[in-house]
Amino acid sequence: MIEEYQRLDKRVQKWLFNQGWPDLREIQKRAIEPILSGDRDVLISASTAAGKTEAFFLPACSAIAEEENGFGILYISPLKALINDQYRRLESLSEMLDMQVTPWHGDSLQSKKKKARKNPSGILLITPESLESLLDRDPGWVKQSFATLKYIVIDEFHAFIGTERGQQLLSLLTRIEHITGRISNPIPRVALSATLGEIEKVPLSLRPNKSLLCETITDSQNQSTIKVQVKGYLEPLNETRTSAEQQICQEIFKLCRGDSHLVFANSRSRTESIAAQLSDLCEQQVVPNEFFPHHGSLAKELRESLESRLQKGNLPTTAICTMTLELGIDIGKVSSVVQVTAPHSVSSLRQRLGRSGRRNSPSILRMLIAENELSDKSNIVDGLRLELIQSLAMIRLLIVENWFEPADTEQMHLSTFLHQILAVIAQWGSTRANQLYSLLCEQGSFKEISIQHFKQLLSHMGRIHLIQQINSGELVLGSEGERITNSYTFYAVFKTPEEFRIVAGSKTLGTLPIDSLILKDQNIIFGGRRWKVIDIDDEKKVIYVTATKGGKPPKFNGSGMSIHDRVRQEMLSIYRNGDYRIEVGNQKIDFVDNLGRQLFQEGAYFFKEANLEYQPIYQNGKHCYIFSWMGDKVVNTLAILLIQNGFVCSVFAGVIEVQNSNSNDIKNYLIDISNDVLPNETELSRTLSIQQKLIEKYDEYLPEELLTEGYGRKFFNSRATKQWILDNLV
Repeated sequence: MIEEYQRLDKRVQKWLFNQGWPDLREIQKRAIEPILSGDRDVLISASTAAGKTEAFFLPACSAIAEEENGFGILYISPLKALINDQYRRLESLSEMLDMQVTPWHGDSLQSKKKKARKNPSGILLITPESLESLLDRDPGWVKQSFATLKYIVIDEFHAFIGTERGQQLLSLLTRIEHITGRISNPIPRVALSATLGEIEKVPLSLRPNKSLLCETITDSQNQSTIKVQVKGYLEPLNETRTSAEQQICQEIFKLCRGDSHLVFANSRSRTESIAAQLSDLCEQQVVPNEFFPHHGSLAKELRESLESRLQKGNLPTTAICTMTLELGIDIGKVSSVVQVTAPHSVSSLRQRLGRSGRRNSPSILRMLIAENELSDKSNIVDGLRLELIQSLAMIRLLIVENWFEPADTEQMHLSTFLHQILAVIAQWGSTRANQLYSLLCEQGSFKEISIQHFKQLLSHMGRIHLIQQINSGELVLGSEGERITNSYTFYAVFKTPEEFRIVAGSKTLGTLPIDSLILKDQNIIFGGRRWKVIDIDDEKKVIYVTATKGGKPPKFNGSGMSIHDRVRQEMLSIYRNGDYRIEVGNQKIDFVDNLGRQLFQEGAYFFKEANLEYQPIYQNGKHCYIFSWMGDKVVNTLAILLIQNGFVCSVFAGVIEVQNSNSNDIKNYLIDISNDVLPNETELSRTLSIQQKLIEKYDEYLPEELLTEGYGRKFFNSRATKQWILDNLV
């Protein structure tokens, strides 16, 4: 190791020697100077297991090695499990430096917290929610303990960008700088991430007020080998034949038994179903069970025992999981990652792939995609094999383009903004309106909030007793504000989507999370059948439906998460070229099995037969289908414009089905409205009921006009929709 190594504390050098490391990795060498300098923010972006964590901690621990009073490093993680993991990884290094490391979250040992309260020093590992609790409940201690902070490091930064939780975190960081008197002399922020879209825009997400320069360090040497295989399955029309899920379970059993793997199944119900079938297969074959579910609703003990089993690596273990094992918990080496159904996003796929192929072995991704067997009653979505094509498009964007979804930075995050107003007042006891606006909007992360929005929100918060103004002109908490901030649930800004009951006649069919657009008179797919929405009862959280005809619904209904324009454009490109293969040198690599290839050919043939390259509206009997090949914001906008004019629409996987309609009527209507000024996002959002717009935790306390504007920005895009109509229909 050369001169970079010499700049580290002697005890850190000794620790490296004891680890038997022959040299530092490239990103670790390149991170030493900018981190030791302490005069800038640093963004370290490299694949999973490339040594990002050490790239930060080796120089940062060297820089605070002599500090004894107050914390030197504040480490923030999205997951408690990741904090526990980091604590374990820092143990030997902190012992060498005689440095205190304190994990601080809801499940941490009270004895460790007490020790740190009495004598704050070294490294504090914490979640945003616990940090919020400290600032609100004990600002005096925070001011004193954080006075000597040299670094704030955020792990898995991509998991925060563009989310309510990320917005809260950025606001917390500004509040820490404010309470410690560091606004004009900011504390350097270091972000660690494996997956970042549009990396040049990320520094603005790390520090929206641009008060420090940011240096970006990426891993240019990491040319890991990736092995990808896509396998196709058929869901048979005849129910007596083996279902696609059973075939997939048999394949997972064959592929994964005897080693450790991660199987991502996207939904909790599918996760449980696959894990149960695999466990049954083990019992039938009289072999020990190696297959276990892992998702957010599972008991903590079950999750942690599975994580521990994966970490130890002495028993073959396959976890069937949702997104819970996507982030960087150190679960040791897994041989491969299996994705059942199309992934949510390219960045999610990248994260998952990064969990395999550690320690010089290739990253292996197997994607198992089921499509419906076709009949003369089949839906066009099934005919096009959309789930398979979306999966292929995501693989191509990942490997060929190295593209990931960028954050949606135009959101207002009003629910979190309201929460932060209450939190700052709780922290200080009272504050002035101009101080609030300066701290949260001008210096902080709420850049999309205008003074007009702010005044509107404060007036409304006063009317509903969240806040009140005292004679001095300062704002204090009102009776309702006191009640909310005194609850232990206050510190988290995220919530799971509202579940609405789906009721047909007197029978409840099940529940549906309202995180996508549901409109009266719209057709929806539920439990594999079509239903028409006849009413929505916001108060009782019930969607009343009646069975409706319209042909067999498609198997692939979309993922529930918003799909980006770029993904659908890549799908269109694959259809047009009739080719999904990846060019390497002078040859094209085919990574799809025989049945998958056959399914692809069916989809490509159908695309050509329907002339979809040249006509975005396809007439099929009495129904029309609109193919915009755009992301969900444009699809939602087109759908709501049509529904407002009396058309009956269903949306699945980016395709709008318009029942009992004529393609010319649809085309003429869309051209007519595009000749006028198209309704903007807020105007479109006004036509929805208030309850449907209550997506985030504190939305119910927002004035209706602001709630409507925030919702509109999230779900619609009028400008892009108008452009699409002009480019494709005129």
